[in-house]
Amino acid sequence: MLEFMQQMVNGLSLGAIYALIALGYTMVYGIVMLINFAHGDIMMVGAYVGFFAVSVLGTNIFVAMAMAMIACAVLGVVIEKVAYKPLRNSTRIAALITAIGMSFFLEYTMIFFFTPTQRVYPAEAFAVTNYNVMGLTLSSKDIFVFISAVVLMIILQYIIKRTKTGKAMRAVSLDKDAAMLMGISVDKTISITFAIGSALAAAAGVMIGVYYNSINPLMGMIPGIKAFVAAVLGGIGIIPGAMVGGFLMGILETLVSGYGSSLYRDAVAFGVLIIILLIKPTGLFGKNTGEKV
Repeated sequence: MLEFMQQMVNGLSLGAIYALIALGYTMVYGIVMLINFAHGDIMMVGAYVGFFAVSVLGTNIFVAMAMAMIACAVLGVVIEKVAYKPLRNSTRIAALITAIGMSFFLEYTMIFFFTPTQRVYPAEAFAVTNYNVMGLTLSSKDIFVFISAVVLMIILQYIIKRTKTGKAMRAVSLDKDAAMLMGISVDKTISITFAIGSALAAAAGVMIGVYYNSINPLMGMIPGIKAFVAAVLGGIGIIPGAMVGGFLMGILETLVSGYGSSLYRDAVAFGVLIIILLIKPTGLFGKNTGEKV
C-alpha cells in the first residue's frame, strides 16, 4: 500500500504537467475546432526561455516561469495570426496539416539556433529537498509542480467563469456568429485563447525542466501527444475534462512504470487513446450531440 501511495504522489505531479498542456489543446479546440499540434513545441520554447532566464539572467524559478509564460503568450498569438487565421474558413485538414508543419518549424528552428544538445537546468535554479511524510517521500520538485499547476488552473477557472474575457470565450465557443452580433470581437477572443493556452504550456515546460532537470528541442513531442490524449480522455473542448484527463494520464503512466516497465509507459498512452475512441469517443465529460449537415 505504501508503494502504491508513493506512485500516486508521483503520478499527481506528472499529471499536473499533462493537465496544463492539455488545457491549451482543449481551449483552442473549443474555440476554433483546431487540434494545435504545435502546442507541445510551444511548451518546449517556454522551457528554453525559462532555462536562459535562470542560467543567463540569474533569475529565480518563479520569475523564469513568468518570463516564459509572457514570451510564449506572444508566440502563441503570432502563430495564430500568421499560420491559422488565414485558414480559419478552410477545411479542417488544411489547418491540421499547417499545425503539424508549425510543430516541425519550431523544433528545427530551435535546433538550428541552439543545436540538438541537451541543456541541464542549473542546480541553483531549484533547491531539491526530500521530505518524509508518513513513510512517503515528497520531493520539493513534486510540491512545486503540483501547487504551481493547481494555482494556474484555479486562475484559469476564475478567468473563464468570472471575467468578461471568459464570458466572451464561452460565447464564441457556443456560437461565433451570435457572439459577433452581440458585439464580441471573435478575432480578439481567439488571440486571447491562444495566449492563455500558450502561457500554460510555457509554465508546464519550465516545470518539466525542473522535474526532469534537462531539456532539448524535441522534448515537446511525446508530452504534447500525451497531453492531447489526456484532452481526448477528458473530453476535447471541455476544460474540467482536460484537468481530470491529465491527472489520470500521469497516474496511469507512473503505475505502469512502477509495477511494470518504463518501456511501456508511452505505449499505454496511445492504448488509452484507442480505447477511449472505441468506447466513448466524446471522452469522460463529453456528451453525444447531433451535427447539422
